[in-house]
Amino acid sequence: MGTKSIKTESIVINEQDGLEQNKTGPTPLATFSKYRLAGFYLAIILIVLSLIGLGTKGLNLGLDFTGGYMTEFTTSQNIARSQMHNQLAAHLSGNFELNSSAANTHWTIRQADGAANIIDKTWLTKFASQSGYDITPQDSVYIGAQVGAELIDNGGLALLVAASAMMLYLTWRFEWRLACGSLVALVHDVVVVLGLFAWLGLPFDLTVLASVLAIIGYSLNDSIIIGDRLREVMRVKTNMNMSDLVDTAVKSTMTRSLITSGTTLATIGAIWIFGGQPLQGFAISLFAGVVFGTLSSIAVSATIPQLIGLTPEFYQHRAQALLLHDEI
Repeated sequence: MGTKSIKTESIVINEQDGLEQNKTGPTPLATFSKYRLAGFYLAIILIVLSLIGLGTKGLNLGLDFTGGYMTEFTTSQNIARSQMHNQLAAHLSGNFELNSSAANTHWTIRQADGAANIIDKTWLTKFASQSGYDITPQDSVYIGAQVGAELIDNGGLALLVAASAMMLYLTWRFEWRLACGSLVALVHDVVVVLGLFAWLGLPFDLTVLASVLAIIGYSLNDSIIIGDRLREVMRVKTNMNMSDLVDTAVKSTMTRSLITSGTTLATIGAIWIFGGQPLQGFAISLFAGVVFGTLSSIAVSATIPQLIGLTPEFYQHRAQALLLHDEI
Protein backbone atom coordinates (compact mmCIF):
# COMPACT_ATOMS: atom_id res chain seq x y z
CA MET A 1 0.00 0.00 0.00
CA GLY A 2 2.86 2.38 0.84
CA THR A 3 4.49 1.87 -2.53
CA LYS A 4 1.24 2.49 -4.36
CA SER A 5 0.64 5.79 -2.54
CA ILE A 6 4.14 7.03 -3.42
CA LYS A 7 3.58 6.32 -7.12
CA THR A 8 0.24 8.12 -7.02
CA GLU A 9 1.83 11.14 -5.35
CA SER A 10 4.56 11.22 -8.02
CA ILE A 11 1.97 11.24 -10.78
CA VAL A 12 0.11 14.11 -9.15
CA ILE A 13 3.29 16.13 -8.84
CA ASN A 14 4.14 15.58 -12.50
CA GLU A 15 0.64 16.63 -13.55
CA GLN A 16 0.93 19.78 -11.46
CA ASP A 17 4.29 20.55 -13.04
CA GLY A 18 2.71 20.16 -16.45
CA LEU A 19 -0.07 22.55 -15.53
CA GLU A 20 2.45 25.08 -14.23
CA GLN A 21 4.43 24.81 -17.46
CA ASN A 22 1.27 25.39 -19.48
CA LYS A 23 0.49 28.46 -17.40
CA THR A 24 3.93 29.95 -17.72
CA GLY A 25 4.04 29.41 -21.51
CA PRO A 26 7.11 28.75 -23.63
CA THR A 27 10.56 28.98 -22.07
CA PRO A 28 12.93 31.83 -23.01
CA LEU A 29 15.09 29.33 -24.93
CA ALA A 30 12.09 28.17 -26.98
CA THR A 31 11.26 31.78 -27.84
CA PHE A 32 14.87 32.48 -28.81
CA SER A 33 14.89 29.35 -30.97
CA LYS A 34 11.99 30.75 -33.02
CA TYR A 35 13.91 33.95 -33.72
CA ARG A 36 17.02 31.97 -34.63
CA LEU A 37 15.11 29.81 -37.09
CA ALA A 38 13.44 32.92 -38.54
CA GLY A 39 16.92 34.36 -39.11
CA PHE A 40 17.96 31.11 -40.78
CA TYR A 41 15.05 31.28 -43.25
CA LEU A 42 15.83 34.96 -43.87
CA ALA A 43 19.41 34.01 -44.72
CA ILE A 44 18.16 31.43 -47.24
CA ILE A 45 15.91 34.05 -48.87
CA LEU A 46 18.83 36.49 -49.09
CA ILE A 47 21.02 33.87 -50.79
CA VAL A 48 18.30 33.08 -53.35
CA LEU A 49 17.72 36.78 -54.11
CA SER A 50 21.47 37.36 -54.42
CA LEU A 51 21.91 34.46 -56.85
CA ILE A 52 19.01 35.80 -58.93
CA GLY A 53 20.63 39.24 -59.03
CA LEU A 54 24.03 37.82 -60.00
CA GLY A 55 22.44 35.67 -62.70
CA THR A 56 20.22 38.34 -64.25
CA LYS A 57 22.05 41.63 -63.71
CA GLY A 58 25.62 40.56 -63.03
CA LEU A 59 28.36 42.62 -61.40
CA ASN A 60 29.11 46.12 -62.64
CA LEU A 61 32.85 45.55 -63.06
CA GLY A 62 34.96 48.66 -62.62
CA LEU A 63 37.79 49.93 -64.72
CA ASP A 64 40.26 47.75 -62.82
CA PHE A 65 38.70 44.68 -64.44
CA THR A 66 37.33 45.94 -67.76
CA GLY A 67 40.23 48.15 -68.87
CA GLY A 68 40.10 51.80 -69.91
CA TYR A 69 41.55 55.23 -69.17
CA MET A 70 42.20 56.80 -65.79
CA THR A 71 43.10 60.50 -65.52
CA GLU A 72 43.97 62.40 -62.35
CA PHE A 73 44.09 66.15 -61.86
CA THR A 74 43.82 68.74 -59.10
CA THR A 75 42.02 72.05 -58.76
CA SER A 76 43.16 74.98 -56.67
CA GLN A 77 39.60 75.71 -55.51
CA ASN A 78 37.08 73.49 -53.74
CA ILE A 79 34.39 72.45 -56.25
CA ALA A 80 31.24 70.48 -55.57
CA ARG A 81 31.34 67.03 -57.12
CA SER A 82 27.95 67.46 -58.79
CA GLN A 83 29.08 70.74 -60.33
CA MET A 84 32.29 69.21 -61.69
CA HIS A 85 30.36 66.21 -63.04
CA ASN A 86 27.91 68.45 -64.89
CA GLN A 87 30.75 70.52 -66.37
CA LEU A 88 32.55 67.39 -67.61
CA ALA A 89 29.34 65.84 -68.98
CA ALA A 90 28.82 68.92 -71.15
CA HIS A 91 32.19 68.32 -72.86
CA LEU A 92 32.21 64.48 -72.96
CA SER A 93 29.97 62.38 -75.18
CA GLY A 94 30.67 59.00 -73.53
CA ASN A 95 30.08 57.62 -70.03
CA PHE A 96 32.65 58.26 -67.34
CA GLU A 97 33.10 57.81 -63.60
CA LEU A 98 34.21 60.77 -61.48
CA ASN A 99 35.74 60.39 -58.02
CA SER A 100 37.04 63.09 -55.71
CA SER A 101 38.92 63.45 -52.45
CA ALA A 102 37.22 64.61 -49.27
CA ALA A 103 38.35 68.20 -49.94
CA ASN A 104 37.06 68.05 -53.55
CA THR A 105 40.40 69.25 -54.92
CA HIS A 106 41.85 65.96 -56.20
CA TRP A 107 39.87 64.33 -59.01
CA THR A 108 39.97 60.98 -60.80
CA ILE A 109 38.15 60.36 -64.09
CA ARG A 110 37.67 56.78 -65.30
CA GLN A 111 36.57 56.04 -68.87
CA ALA A 112 35.79 52.68 -70.39
CA ASP A 113 38.03 51.23 -73.08
CA GLY A 114 37.17 52.72 -76.49
CA ALA A 115 35.84 56.03 -75.14
CA ALA A 116 35.02 58.61 -77.81
CA ASN A 117 36.64 61.52 -75.96
CA ILE A 118 39.90 60.53 -74.28
CA ILE A 119 40.91 62.91 -71.50
CA ASP A 120 44.58 63.90 -71.68
CA LYS A 121 46.65 66.94 -70.72
CA THR A 122 45.65 68.78 -73.90
CA TRP A 123 41.96 68.13 -73.27
CA LEU A 124 42.30 69.25 -69.64
CA THR A 125 43.99 72.50 -70.68
CA LYS A 126 41.15 73.25 -73.06
CA PHE A 127 38.57 72.32 -70.44
CA ALA A 128 40.28 74.59 -67.85
CA SER A 129 40.15 77.59 -70.19
CA GLN A 130 36.46 77.03 -70.94
CA SER A 131 35.33 76.32 -67.38
CA GLY A 132 37.51 78.87 -65.62
CA TYR A 133 38.95 76.29 -63.18
CA ASP A 134 42.63 76.31 -62.22
CA ILE A 135 43.46 72.71 -63.22
CA THR A 136 46.80 70.94 -62.82
CA PRO A 137 47.08 67.56 -64.63
CA GLN A 138 48.63 64.80 -62.49
CA ASP A 139 48.60 61.49 -64.33
CA SER A 140 46.94 59.70 -67.23
CA VAL A 141 47.07 55.90 -67.43
CA TYR A 142 45.64 53.36 -69.85
CA ILE A 143 44.66 49.99 -68.36
CA GLY A 144 44.43 47.35 -71.07
CA ALA A 145 41.77 44.65 -71.23
CA GLN A 146 44.46 42.02 -70.74
CA VAL A 147 45.38 43.54 -67.38
CA GLY A 148 41.71 43.54 -66.40
CA ALA A 149 41.34 39.86 -67.37
CA GLU A 150 44.38 38.99 -65.25
CA LEU A 151 42.90 40.85 -62.30
CA ILE A 152 39.65 38.88 -62.63
CA ASP A 153 41.57 35.60 -62.73
CA ASN A 154 43.82 36.56 -59.81
CA GLY A 155 40.90 37.90 -57.78
CA GLY A 156 38.88 34.72 -58.32
CA LEU A 157 41.94 32.63 -57.45
CA ALA A 158 42.45 34.62 -54.24
CA LEU A 159 38.84 33.97 -53.19
CA LEU A 160 39.16 30.26 -54.02
CA VAL A 161 42.43 29.85 -52.12
CA ALA A 162 41.04 31.72 -49.10
CA ALA A 163 37.86 29.61 -49.05
CA SER A 164 39.86 26.36 -49.43
CA ALA A 165 42.24 27.31 -46.62
CA MET A 166 39.29 28.16 -44.38
CA MET A 167 37.61 24.84 -45.17
CA LEU A 168 40.75 22.85 -44.31
CA TYR A 169 41.17 24.78 -41.07
CA LEU A 170 37.55 24.27 -40.04
CA THR A 171 37.68 20.55 -40.82
CA TRP A 172 40.80 20.19 -38.69
CA ARG A 173 39.50 22.29 -35.82
CA PHE A 174 35.87 21.11 -35.59
CA GLU A 175 33.75 18.03 -36.10
CA TRP A 176 32.67 18.03 -39.76
CA ARG A 177 29.09 19.14 -39.05
CA LEU A 178 30.27 22.22 -37.15
CA ALA A 179 32.70 22.88 -40.00
CA CYS A 180 29.83 22.70 -42.51
CA GLY A 181 27.87 25.29 -40.53
CA SER A 182 30.78 27.74 -40.55
CA LEU A 183 31.46 27.13 -44.24
CA VAL A 184 27.82 27.72 -45.26
CA ALA A 185 27.81 30.94 -43.22
CA LEU A 186 30.99 31.99 -45.03
CA VAL A 187 29.45 31.36 -48.46
CA HIS A 188 26.28 33.18 -47.39
CA ASP A 189 28.17 36.36 -46.49
CA VAL A 190 30.15 36.51 -49.75
CA VAL A 191 27.17 35.69 -51.99
CA VAL A 192 24.85 38.20 -50.29
CA VAL A 193 27.39 41.04 -50.55
CA LEU A 194 28.00 40.26 -54.23
CA GLY A 195 24.23 40.09 -54.79
CA LEU A 196 23.81 43.49 -53.13
CA PHE A 197 26.32 45.02 -55.56
CA ALA A 198 24.59 43.30 -58.48
CA TRP A 199 21.10 44.57 -57.57
CA LEU A 200 22.27 48.13 -56.82
CA GLY A 201 24.60 48.28 -59.83
CA LEU A 202 27.50 49.55 -57.70
CA PRO A 203 30.97 49.44 -59.31
CA PHE A 204 32.93 46.34 -58.36
CA ASP A 205 36.65 47.16 -58.31
CA LEU A 206 39.81 46.06 -56.51
CA THR A 207 38.90 47.83 -53.26
CA VAL A 208 35.59 45.95 -53.13
CA LEU A 209 37.39 42.68 -53.83
CA ALA A 210 39.74 43.43 -50.93
CA SER A 211 36.74 44.05 -48.67
CA VAL A 212 35.22 40.69 -49.69
CA LEU A 213 38.43 38.96 -48.59
CA ALA A 214 38.22 40.86 -45.28
CA ILE A 215 34.59 39.75 -44.87
CA ILE A 216 35.69 36.11 -45.18
CA GLY A 217 38.06 36.51 -42.25
CA TYR A 218 35.55 38.43 -40.13
CA SER A 219 32.75 35.94 -40.71
CA LEU A 220 34.99 32.98 -39.93
CA ASN A 221 36.10 34.51 -36.63
CA ASP A 222 32.50 34.91 -35.41
CA SER A 223 31.52 31.40 -36.51
CA ILE A 224 34.52 29.81 -34.77
CA ILE A 225 33.67 31.53 -31.48
CA ILE A 226 30.08 30.26 -31.57
CA GLY A 227 31.26 26.78 -32.66
CA ASP A 228 33.73 26.60 -29.78
CA ARG A 229 31.06 27.66 -27.32
CA LEU A 230 28.59 25.12 -28.69
CA ARG A 231 31.17 22.36 -28.31
CA GLU A 232 31.81 23.33 -24.68
CA VAL A 233 28.08 23.42 -23.88
CA MET A 234 27.51 19.98 -25.43
CA ARG A 235 30.26 18.49 -23.27
CA VAL A 236 28.94 19.96 -20.01
CA LYS A 237 25.13 20.03 -20.25
CA THR A 238 23.91 16.48 -20.79
CA ASN A 239 20.26 17.00 -19.80
CA MET A 240 19.25 19.39 -22.61
CA ASN A 241 18.05 18.76 -26.14
CA MET A 242 20.09 19.93 -29.13
CA SER A 243 17.93 22.97 -29.87
CA ASP A 244 18.31 24.30 -26.32
CA LEU A 245 22.05 23.64 -26.41
CA VAL A 246 22.41 25.70 -29.59
CA ASP A 247 20.33 28.52 -28.12
CA THR A 248 22.42 28.48 -24.92
CA ALA A 249 25.67 28.66 -26.89
CA VAL A 250 24.43 31.51 -29.11
CA LYS A 251 22.99 33.53 -26.21
CA SER A 252 26.22 33.20 -24.22
CA THR A 253 28.18 34.78 -27.10
CA MET A 254 25.47 37.24 -28.20
CA THR A 255 26.73 40.21 -26.18
CA ARG A 256 30.27 39.78 -27.42
CA SER A 257 29.14 39.43 -31.05
CA LEU A 258 26.94 42.54 -30.91
CA ILE A 259 29.62 44.67 -29.23
CA THR A 260 32.27 43.55 -31.74
CA SER A 261 29.94 44.17 -34.68
CA GLY A 262 28.86 47.54 -33.32
CA THR A 263 32.39 48.87 -32.86
CA THR A 264 33.41 47.53 -36.28
CA LEU A 265 30.40 49.18 -37.93
CA ALA A 266 31.25 52.48 -36.23
CA THR A 267 34.75 52.36 -37.74
CA ILE A 268 33.42 51.44 -41.17
CA GLY A 269 30.83 54.20 -40.93
CA ALA A 270 33.61 56.72 -40.34
CA ILE A 271 35.42 55.46 -43.46
CA TRP A 272 32.16 55.68 -45.40
CA ILE A 273 31.50 59.28 -44.33
CA PHE A 274 35.01 60.73 -44.37
CA GLY A 275 36.84 58.46 -46.80
CA GLY A 276 35.39 60.09 -49.89
CA GLN A 277 34.14 58.60 -53.13
CA PRO A 278 37.11 56.26 -53.79
CA LEU A 279 36.43 54.29 -50.58
CA GLN A 280 32.64 54.30 -50.80
CA GLY A 281 32.36 50.86 -52.42
CA PHE A 282 34.87 49.45 -49.94
CA ALA A 283 32.89 50.83 -46.99
CA ILE A 284 29.51 49.67 -48.34
CA SER A 285 30.83 46.16 -48.90
CA LEU A 286 32.37 45.91 -45.43
CA PHE A 287 29.31 47.41 -43.73
CA ALA A 288 26.98 44.92 -45.42
CA GLY A 289 29.42 42.08 -44.76
CA VAL A 290 29.53 42.77 -41.02
CA VAL A 291 25.73 43.03 -40.75
CA PHE A 292 25.06 39.87 -42.77
CA GLY A 293 28.04 38.13 -41.15
CA THR A 294 26.58 38.68 -37.69
CA LEU A 295 23.25 37.29 -38.90
CA SER A 296 24.83 34.21 -40.47
CA SER A 297 27.02 33.48 -37.43
CA ILE A 298 23.99 33.45 -35.15
CA ALA A 299 21.36 31.94 -37.45
CA VAL A 300 23.29 29.81 -39.95
CA SER A 301 26.56 28.49 -38.50
CA ALA A 302 24.79 27.39 -35.29
CA THR A 303 21.69 25.95 -36.98
CA ILE A 304 23.23 23.90 -39.81
CA PRO A 305 24.96 21.37 -37.44
CA GLN A 306 21.64 20.75 -35.69
CA LEU A 307 19.84 20.18 -39.01
CA ILE A 308 22.40 17.66 -40.30
CA GLY A 309 22.36 15.53 -37.19
CA LEU A 310 24.89 16.77 -34.64
CA THR A 311 24.00 15.56 -31.13
CA PRO A 312 25.63 16.12 -27.71
CA GLU A 313 26.29 12.37 -27.45
CA PHE A 314 29.08 12.73 -30.02
CA TYR A 315 31.27 14.90 -27.78
CA GLN A 316 30.25 13.00 -24.64
CA HIS A 317 31.40 9.71 -26.20
CA ARG A 318 34.60 11.38 -27.38
CA ALA A 319 35.26 12.70 -23.85
CA GLN A 320 34.68 9.23 -22.38
CA ALA A 321 37.02 7.67 -24.95
CA LEU A 322 39.76 10.18 -24.10
CA LEU A 323 39.24 9.48 -20.39
CA LEU A 324 39.58 5.72 -20.87
CA HIS A 325 42.67 6.25 -23.00
CA ASP A 326 44.29 8.34 -20.24
CA GLU A 327 43.48 5.68 -17.65
CA ILE A 328 45.11 2.99 -19.79
